[in-house]
Amino acid sequence: MMTKGNPLVSVITVNFNSTKVTLELLESLKLSDYQPIETIVIDNGSFEDPENLIRAKAPETIFKRSHQNVGFAAGNNLGIEVAKGEYFFFINNDTEVTKSLITNLVRVFQSNVNVGAVSPKIIYCNTNTIQYAGYTPMSSFTARNEALGSKQQDSKDFTGLHKTPYAHGAAMMVSRTVVNKVGRMPEDFFLYYEELDWCEQIKRAGFEILADLSSVIYHKESMSVGKASPLKLFYQTRNRMLFVRRNMDWRSNIGFHIYFFCFVSPFKLVKYLTRGDWGYVKAYWRAILMAKKYEP
Repeated sequence: MMTKGNPLVSVITVNFNSTKVTLELLESLKLSDYQPIETIVIDNGSFEDPENLIRAKAPETIFKRSHQNVGFAAGNNLGIEVAKGEYFFFINNDTEVTKSLITNLVRVFQSNVNVGAVSPKIIYCNTNTIQYAGYTPMSSFTARNEALGSKQQDSKDFTGLHKTPYAHGAAMMVSRTVVNKVGRMPEDFFLYYEELDWCEQIKRAGFEILADLSSVIYHKESMSVGKASPLKLFYQTRNRMLFVRRNMDWRSNIGFHIYFFCFVSPFKLVKYLTRGDWGYVKAYWRAILMAKKYEP
């Protein structure tokens, strides 16, 4: 635990039809050794209003409800609107924190004046398997990158504090100073790629992105959208194209679009058509058409 006079940390999480895991997250936050914390739950248009359940479990929680699903970024931005903290800790509601997590992340900011965002090591819940220990750079040709340590067993090889191109949207701490300078999380994406785009903005403003592998959070992956669905395909495809248009130069844009339309799209469409997955075919084409309408 840090000393008295700690800065307030606003823990912001978005709930969408998954109140059970949100309650489990709130329970885990009670074990944190850091104070002061304010916990903010944004309900993103769930079918049933979970306010009473959440207040019964954690009455100190700040609760705000959107009557429609406004997306991941906009949901988190609703949290920023009511947050009073010096630091904003954005975490997926399907995570569980560890005792020293918030203490360690705040210490990173207080020891490194140029930090823009920091994420902890993310472990798949009830396993010793890593989901995230930093990211590789984004390929300017494929617009793909990889999570370091992904699907590997956690070990002493994944320790320390490291620079990384991107924080992870499931758990990332950002200072109020950075948000005031850069702006809030970009809402154009709705779901997927928004934290990557935000990190690009943060880096352009002169800040660094760090992964603190001494800090751990546990993640119950893909509880809301599912491991594969037309919805997931639509947003990942559309937003991949939006990310390129917003963050890469004209040469990379040309190279990516040649690769995407000559190789990626034919392969995917043949695969979906062969399997008779018409929902996936429609989602894929709709993603392409929607991306073309976007003006960066």
